[in-house]
Amino acid sequence: MSRIGKKPIIVPKEVTVKLNGNQLKVTGPKGELENQFHQNMKLEIKDNEILVTRPNDLKENKAVHGLTRALIQNMVDGVTKAYQKTLDIVGVGYRAELKGKNLLINIGFSHPIYFIPPDGITLQTPTQTQVIVSGIDKQLVGLVAAKIRSIRQPEPYKGKGIKYSDEFIQRKAGKTAGK
Repeated sequence: MSRIGKKPIIVPKEVTVKLNGNQLKVTGPKGELENQFHQNMKLEIKDNEILVTRPNDLKENKAVHGLTRALIQNMVDGVTKAYQKTLDIVGVGYRAELKGKNLLINIGFSHPIYFIPPDGITLQTPTQTQVIVSGIDKQLVGLVAAKIRSIRQPEPYKGKGIKYSDEFIQRKAGKTAGK
């Protein structure tokens, strides 16, 4: 049995959960999330807990069991406390600022880059070299942060580019002088 999959998901008081077949709708103080789960997984709500069970020990069902439970836990956590990722911009003259809801990034290209966030994502720039991506959907927050980072990934010699705040950039030695 999956160690993660068999753990019950405890639903806080301020969160309401509606189940329709394998369609789960979670509503909380931060917002509302809805997701359709694998047809083999059996979801049930008892008291204020959500239980995920699998019909048999086929390889596919084993693989999806823990995943389904983790996705539901992320939904419950997202509507109670929003997820966020922090990006740092490293480099001389590199900066970011908000223009309305859109993010304007000057990162060493000949033109500025406008990043338009999808619905459900809020961007903040506490300083010119820091961007905070936040939202209730963990998967979407990670995707948006990865897209912003991909505009200019950090390079290994000086570390210039956009990086996660907790990311460590392994540095390489530059060329050494001749003889």
